[in-house]
Amino acid sequence: MTETSSHPYDALKPDKILDAMEGAGFIVNGRLFALNSYENRVYQIGIEDKSPVITKFYRPGRWSEAQIREEHEFTAQLLAADIPVVAPLVMPSGDTLGRCDDFLFAVFPQRGGQAPDTSVTDTLYRLGQWLGQLHNVGDTASFAHRPVMDVLSGIEDNNRFLIENRWVPDDLRPAWESLIPDLVDQCARRIDEAGEVHSLRLHGDCHGGNILCREEQMLFVDLDDCRTGPAIQDLWLLLNGDDIERGQQFGELLEGYEMFRDFNRRERHLIEPLRCFRQISHCTWLARRWDDPAFPRFFPWFAQPRFWSDQILSLREQLAALQTPSINLPGQY
Repeated sequence: MTETSSHPYDALKPDKILDAMEGAGFIVNGRLFALNSYENRVYQIGIEDKSPVITKFYRPGRWSEAQIREEHEFTAQLLAADIPVVAPLVMPSGDTLGRCDDFLFAVFPQRGGQAPDTSVTDTLYRLGQWLGQLHNVGDTASFAHRPVMDVLSGIEDNNRFLIENRWVPDDLRPAWESLIPDLVDQCARRIDEAGEVHSLRLHGDCHGGNILCREEQMLFVDLDDCRTGPAIQDLWLLLNGDDIERGQQFGELLEGYEMFRDFNRRERHLIEPLRCFRQISHCTWLARRWDDPAFPRFFPWFAQPRFWSDQILSLREQLAALQTPSINLPGQY
């Protein structure tokens, strides 16, 4: 396993946070409340005679300043097109991005709501409408600095990191290492079935937890993982249940989506490769963050052999899913 060391977030004390806000031109009232966030550090901060704001301190070393600015620019473009997103505020300093020592930070308006109930067909239909419009904006320009999704190299690179840093227990490594080549082969087969796929700027992590619903309104939040990739990446995370249920849900999403934008139904072949990529990437994410004291505290099971045996069982199920026909969609070809 990797060695642990002090983490940059150890230096992010309340006084430093409030000083950073004041340096950006805000008049704070001293109230500060930490919100649940693992990748970054996020706080609700009181502003004198105004509503509180949400401040996100980006994890040092994860994104470059150019990459974060592309996130902000994309979000601003979506907001200008009347897409319901929570965009970073222009601070009194005149910028959407602030700096405090080694930390870059952004400030957002406070918004409330609940995750969408995707068991309601009308909710899926409306989400599809908004995603079609979001992708229309995403397709008007290209990212110069944000990453491009590459499933096959992503799986191989993540697996290499886990093996080289000895995260997979020795007694489980043979089972793990025998699975990965088969998973890559089956993912490659599915990707070939999809054929040539158009890529565009995406939300990138469009699951229910990153969508707020309140009083019939929807808000897309947290474009921290925005990147270039296929449209299906912003759709498949909203599906759940068995194959029949997911096919019906996808049909509802597409009915709304295609009111604003055509969808290449061959992209359905990418769902299982993307699911496999996400599972292995999640393991690597936890491993790479293990030096952050928050991670052993909130994910203590990660370093236990039982976690890895469960992952192997799950990946075997994923391999079986890769070998079965793709999800049925209306008008598929």
